[in-house]
Amino acid sequence: MDAAKLNELKKFIQLCKSNPSILDDPSLSFFRDYLQSLGAKIPSSADTAADSKSRSYVVEESDEELADAGVKINIEEEEEEDEIIESDIELEGDTVEPDNEPPQKMGDPCVEVTDDNRDASHSAKAKAMDAISEGKFEEAIENLTQAILLNPTSAIMYGTRASVYIKMKKPNAAIRDANAALEINPDSAKGYKSRGIARAMLGQWEDAAKDLHMASKLDYDEEINNWLKKVEPNAHRIEEHRRKYDRLHKEREDRKIERERRRRRAQAQAEYEKAKKQEQSSSSRKPGGMPGGFPGGMPGGFPGGMPGGFPGGMPGGMPGGMPGNVDFSKILNDPELMAAFSDPEVMAALQDVMKNPANLAKHQANPKVAPVIAKMMSKFAGPK
Repeated sequence: MDAAKLNELKKFIQLCKSNPSILDDPSLSFFRDYLQSLGAKIPSSADTAADSKSRSYVVEESDEELADAGVKINIEEEEEEDEIIESDIELEGDTVEPDNEPPQKMGDPCVEVTDDNRDASHSAKAKAMDAISEGKFEEAIENLTQAILLNPTSAIMYGTRASVYIKMKKPNAAIRDANAALEINPDSAKGYKSRGIARAMLGQWEDAAKDLHMASKLDYDEEINNWLKKVEPNAHRIEEHRRKYDRLHKEREDRKIERERRRRRAQAQAEYEKAKKQEQSSSSRKPGGMPGGFPGGMPGGFPGGMPGGFPGGMPGGMPGGMPGNVDFSKILNDPELMAAFSDPEVMAALQDVMKNPANLAKHQANPKVAPVIAKMMSKFAGPK
């Protein structure tokens, strides 16, 4: 095939890609039908117009609006995060319903215990032990309560009654007695053992494990060991479950903090860009075409048109004034001077001097202004 014709065909294909509506021309209906017979999907004129309108809208939208919209869209997408739903824990072992009976009678720790009271207390405890061996738990509770009232300073009496409440499946009553025993004697093995078993009965596995371990350290026995075998697996599962979800919640909180940090950074960047564009736009509208420049423009001369330089010279040791024929290209081509002109403080001082050369004296002490004026004068100075 002729290379020239191939080149023309390529150009036509490129034109169709850039503007598919060309194929709507009736004279090209044969080509359109051919493309469709090959399975090509050709957009309609309405689709093409809509796409063009969409592109036009995007182009016309301001940078600030796009930046702001971008920040909002990103934030909304990132904040869509599912709540953490904790799964159930598979625990083993039976528990009992908590007993909600009125609290049992407790002894008065302020009562002075005489020898007779102490002997009577031991006698009541002995009767209670006989009742326990016979399975008469209510009778045992009555005798132990009498023993406690006679000698309320005995941790053993409270611990023994707590063990009877456990046999009666009254864990809350047992815990109250165990707490009383531990208040009297913080090293009461019976107090820790009774409270640990009672807590296990209520399904308080972690607290039960702590109490049973303490009881085992103080006075190990096989019953404590058997209860630990029931309690520890559940306590470990609960601890692992808590650690897992504590970690997940922390990771979620960290992501939330990071999203907020990015949002603030994006917002600050958008505000900075917006302020920068406004500053550039404002500067470009100032007379003279030079940011913060001299009124009247450069090179158009200084205000009032002073072709003969400053009358009487510039005070402060710069005699001779400014030459009449100034080559402003020396200033425009000096990067240090051009950089200085962008400083509002420097430009304000120069304009002040332009208005009244006598004002030079008050700016000579300014380390930012004095070097600029000196350099400008060196540019204007004639050949020596």
